[in-house]
Amino acid sequence: MSVYSPFSSLNKDLPAGLVVFLVAVPLCLGIALASGAPLFSGIIAGMVGGIVVGALSGSNIGVSGPAAGLAVIVADAIRQLGTNEAGDFSMEIGFPIFLSAVVLAGFMQIALGFARAGIVGYFFPNAVIKGMLSAIGLIIILKQIPHALGHDVIAEGFDGFWQKDGENTFTELWVAFGDINPAAVLITAASLAILIIWERPFMKRIKIFEIIQGPLVVVALGILAYNIIPGIEGLSFAPDEIVAIPTAEQEGGILNLFTTPNWSLIGSKHLWILAFTIAVVASLETLLCVEATDKLDPDKNVTPTNRELLAQGAGNIVSGFIGGLPLTQVIVRSSANIQSGGRTKLSSIIHGLLIVISVFLLPDVLNMIPLSSLAAILLIVGYKLAKPSLFKEMYKRGGSQFVKFIVTVLAIIFTDLLVGISIGLGLGILMILHRNFSIPFSFSEKIEPGKPIEIMLSENVTFLNKANIMEALKAIPANSEVVIDAAHSHYIHPDVIEIIQDFMIHAQRDNIEVNLRGNFETINVNHKEYFMNKVSKDGSEQTPYWKQVLTQ
Repeated sequence: MSVYSPFSSLNKDLPAGLVVFLVAVPLCLGIALASGAPLFSGIIAGMVGGIVVGALSGSNIGVSGPAAGLAVIVADAIRQLGTNEAGDFSMEIGFPIFLSAVVLAGFMQIALGFARAGIVGYFFPNAVIKGMLSAIGLIIILKQIPHALGHDVIAEGFDGFWQKDGENTFTELWVAFGDINPAAVLITAASLAILIIWERPFMKRIKIFEIIQGPLVVVALGILAYNIIPGIEGLSFAPDEIVAIPTAEQEGGILNLFTTPNWSLIGSKHLWILAFTIAVVASLETLLCVEATDKLDPDKNVTPTNRELLAQGAGNIVSGFIGGLPLTQVIVRSSANIQSGGRTKLSSIIHGLLIVISVFLLPDVLNMIPLSSLAAILLIVGYKLAKPSLFKEMYKRGGSQFVKFIVTVLAIIFTDLLVGISIGLGLGILMILHRNFSIPFSFSEKIEPGKPIEIMLSENVTFLNKANIMEALKAIPANSEVVIDAAHSHYIHPDVIEIIQDFMIHAQRDNIEVNLRGNFETINVNHKEYFMNKVSKDGSEQTPYWKQVLTQ
């Protein structure tokens, strides 16, 4: 891993942190809304994710915050914990109890880190990880199109296929095209033009534009438009088309923005099960995002995953104690950080500090930013994650890689992140099993005068290969010679050895001469005794034919 001094890339980290901050604020609010939690709980999670997790994490470019993948779990938990026997729901009861589960989940993540559970992330195939990145890019594009058109009924950051308004990702687009706001479209078009021009080579040669990033210009344009457009006849922004950060004045004071946990159900197994669920799902989502962001990292650093679990655990403990949602490393923020030029963890910390400063000092300025400006930034981020060239590259890698890739993409789009990843991983496992099942040996049953039938076993023969090997042995005709070659085998499952033993016994009846190649006794430490102690089928202690051949 490359070593950076804290301020070695400040000229890149500062503008990147500002861009991530601008992207993160509406995401924090939207995930809180989708989770059925107080809006400010998402802001708190964004602060903690940037400052606490950013400082403790070993990742240079990963950014943490409230987890969209946990939105359904959080919403159901708060609803259940806050509902009494009469069926009446109280947020004031349910949410503080839920926070105690978040704190417990943080301690469980720390335990997972010390148990070195971070290695789990390395077991996911590259095709699945790249499928996840492409799917997230496509989802970002699909989810941001309504915002770009001025149709803002979707909870920002809710990444499930089905929306709370009864629509799904695709039908919502149809609805959005029937609810276009010309002001939002104008801002989106101008913002996209700026962002595309900023990526041109001639712009990169101008030194000033290394400091002033395109997304910053887009946000400044959005604030300017917010103040100018109401004076233009026929153009305006609706309240839900503008960033909306809760302020201390609205909540009756700064302290009222924070909530502390309620520990009244600490002895309940349901609370511990909820905490364990949050810990496992948040850890898995984090490990997947770590693997994905490392692949996007231009410096190709490798994040220490066990340290990341420790950092996430500490973050969730702090977030739960002061009223925040559960945290994970988040691919949308992380990819925005990378695309904006972030190089060290300072960009993540800066984004967290900016959330703190903005909430308490500059909420009125931030509440002038149109969501269509942020949508334009995210549309570019989404395109970079799901470039057509990546689909072509995966196709050229062969059918197996492309199938895993495209199935993961479609599964995530039509379900959600964790379900889609599980489907992609499951498909990968099935392909491995099929390959092991289909190719345990090479077999030629063509009989040539003076030449035996050869069965050459592969390096590893498992119990999954029993059926194929048994069928091959059954196909050997009477009065023939067969050679079973294990010269290249490192492991043969005892069940397969038993099949070979049984075949050698029955081969006597059909006048089949059986020869073994390779040292079957040393393939597995337990095989020698297994071979030497097996008795004949009739239960007698006589030396059977297979043992005679084996010991020749």
